[in-house]
Amino acid sequence: MGRPQSRPMSRLITSALMPRVIPGFGLSLGFTIFYLSLIVLIPLSAMFFKTATLSLDQIWAAIASPRVMASYRLTFGASLLAAMINLFFGLVLAWVLVRYEFFGKKIVDALVDLPFALPTAVAGIALASLYAPNGWVGQWFEPFGIKLAFTPLGVVLALIFIGFPFVVRTVQPVLEEMERELEEAATCLGASRWQTFRHVILPTILPALLTGFTLAFARAIGEYGSVIFIAGNMPMVSEITPLLIITKLEQYDYAGATAIAVSMLLMSFVLILAINGLQGWQRRRTA
Repeated sequence: MGRPQSRPMSRLITSALMPRVIPGFGLSLGFTIFYLSLIVLIPLSAMFFKTATLSLDQIWAAIASPRVMASYRLTFGASLLAAMINLFFGLVLAWVLVRYEFFGKKIVDALVDLPFALPTAVAGIALASLYAPNGWVGQWFEPFGIKLAFTPLGVVLALIFIGFPFVVRTVQPVLEEMERELEEAATCLGASRWQTFRHVILPTILPALLTGFTLAFARAIGEYGSVIFIAGNMPMVSEITPLLIITKLEQYDYAGATAIAVSMLLMSFVLILAINGLQGWQRRRTA
């Protein structure tokens, strides 16, 4: 009777005597807070403090002018549309990479990470050259009066390019760990393909899909380098909010730039918080 109880006690004693690879909780937490403050909290606080030098009327004039409001609509609308497109096609590509074997699979898998490694300015130049009216792709749409580059549609294309890997790399590990026996059991019980996907596969991968969507959406909101080359940057038409912030900085209007940045930060935080809340609710529901 006494021997089985001695094993947990011996483990506790052994774990207490073993040296920790990472320093104790106090030192680790202190370093974490210091690093987080240095990299994130202090810069964000400086942005709020700089905005606070303006009066409320000046802040409202800076963040609610017609030109800025148009940039909000384009930035958030294009980011949302690009993330939704990536949500669908990212799932399809992740499914193909996990469930099928084909020639050149490793090359396709490596190309998924290309937007991570490629400088955003290079990506923007490449996309602008490809989708311009005389580009390889754009020339086929020009006769129909469809302009891809230097329009809001070009902004969406650039945001799709930079956000695509987030969905694929988030969903792919979940699909790899899924038990195919559940799908086979559903098929044996007479479930159709759609029923199997809806009731067996989707509940399992939905948290990963929402995470990939959130990452792609957040990445698209702050994108600058790949967009300015293909957007055309026409005020009230194809001008994104990060470009307006850069314009304010070039005009030495630092308070106006930080005011727009703070408004972008708050709106992005609310949207991402809502998506994370939806993700948490979905996990609790399926638990």
